[in-house]
Amino acid sequence: MTKEEIISKLPYSKPFLFVDELLHVDENGVTGTYTFDEKLDFYKGHFKNNPITPGVILTEVMAQIGLVCLGIFLLNKEFNKNTAIALTLTEIEFLKPVFPNEKVSVVSEKIYFRFGKLKCKVKMINQKNEEVCSGTIAGIINSK
Repeated sequence: MTKEEIISKLPYSKPFLFVDELLHVDENGVTGTYTFDEKLDFYKGHFKNNPITPGVILTEVMAQIGLVCLGIFLLNKEFNKNTAIALTLTEIEFLKPVFPNEKVSVVSEKIYFRFGKLKCKVKMINQKNEEVCSGTIAGIINSK
């Protein structure tokens, strides 16, 4: 499965698709990027006159790239429109803000994938190669 095929199978669309490109994917992990467009609606109120990306959105970016993209790759042909995806755990430490128009990279390492549960160690890195946030994300990804 190509990187483009993985992105096309994501169950999201704009404005809630937070994957621009996958740089690497194999059975042990994935690396991808996303650029935060300054026109995204949440910047209007978070925060007044000093917009930064909400932590919940940073977590979502890490989940989409680091968990769902990897899950699609691992399931390969078993992944279809009836595949169920549910986030079960997030444990994230936030270290730096992410501003409008910033491009970030997400690096995910698989901890395990068994019985339909995928657990990964994830980190987000900004363009200055600084760690923005990191932690653990898990979810259930089952093909029906």
